[in-house]
Amino acid sequence: MLNHIHLIWRINEDNGKESSQGSFLKYTAHEFKKMLPQDELENYAVEASNKRYEFWQHDPLAIHLYSKSVAYQKLDYIHGNPVSGKWQLADDPCAYKFSTARFYELGEKDFSFVKDLREEF
Repeated sequence: MLNHIHLIWRINEDNGKESSQGSFLKYTAHEFKKMLPQDELENYAVEASNKRYEFWQHDPLAIHLYSKSVAYQKLDYIHGNPVSGKWQLADDPCAYKFSTARFYELGEKDFSFVKDLREEF
């Protein structure tokens, strides 16, 4: 997807007064500011008193995966999203570069940080 990401993550423990999701959004925004060239960075400029740039939408959707069936349903959705009619970024979920579909379907682990959702339930 060109304008959003989907993640499944486990929160091991709270990290103080900030939510894990808030910490993730804040950290990645700071990293984007470091990585993007100035001309691209200007695409994210906002007029706000507390920040110069905005990379994430307000109140991004977070869904609690309270059961195995909900978790697998969301994983299937994530794997199918890049091949959906709206995006058409690949012909097959395993062919999308930024997907874990190859891990689940073919056993190929392209990302060192990926944990097997099947081991979480």
